[in-house]
Amino acid sequence: MKTNIVEIERDDGQAPSQDRKAVLAQALRHRILSMELAPGVSLDEVALAEEFGLSRPPVRELMRQMAAEGYIELEANRAARVASMNYDALRNYFLAAPLIYVATTKLAATNATPAEIDGLKRIQERFRAAVDGSDVDERVLANDQFHHAIGKMAHNPYLMPSLSRLLIDHARLGKTFYQPRDERMDEELAQAVQHHEEIIAAIERRDAEAAGEIVRAHVYLARRNMASYVAPDGVAVPIEF
Repeated sequence: MKTNIVEIERDDGQAPSQDRKAVLAQALRHRILSMELAPGVSLDEVALAEEFGLSRPPVRELMRQMAAEGYIELEANRAARVASMNYDALRNYFLAAPLIYVATTKLAATNATPAEIDGLKRIQERFRAAVDGSDVDERVLANDQFHHAIGKMAHNPYLMPSLSRLLIDHARLGKTFYQPRDERMDEELAQAVQHHEEIIAAIERRDAEAAGEIVRAHVYLARRNMASYVAPDGVAVPIEF
């Protein structure tokens, strides 16, 4: 899939290199989170450079940046690859997710500004519209934006990198949760929308404990469907802490 460059153009009709690099970064993140690029797949630097009108050095620089963020993996003498989702990675995700989501959401209830809460409500409107519609990718990306916004509202630079890394796999696993396969999963998706509303309300009234408990229930709701899809039979993934 080609991505159109919509950034401000120079007089020669070409977008500046930094703008094209930013468009490439946005496109890669979208393709990885939406699973258009599957976990473990190799990335072709030459093809990406040609698609986005870049030379290879800025593409390599972006690869290093995205590797630091957790989107891709780099090894010497091998092509860059989309971050894998093996058993160890998923087990670590399920162990860490409740801790990080609860901590950031409780801090958001303490530190969020009115403007940030208004922004969270706007994201929730997009999430609800995506759930009411049929665009699974939009559901995944709107949910990602919702929890990322809460992380920023926590105003804690130590937690944000961990949350950002979790959200990569949350979005990729979310392709299962946000594409219900039966009536029960459809009902649980509606419950997830309600959880978002309750989280916003708890943050707005500065109730950190309630916000933490709601997001914990929210994580476990999604986890049941994600784990049933990705965990092999007989593999126990503990959820109590």
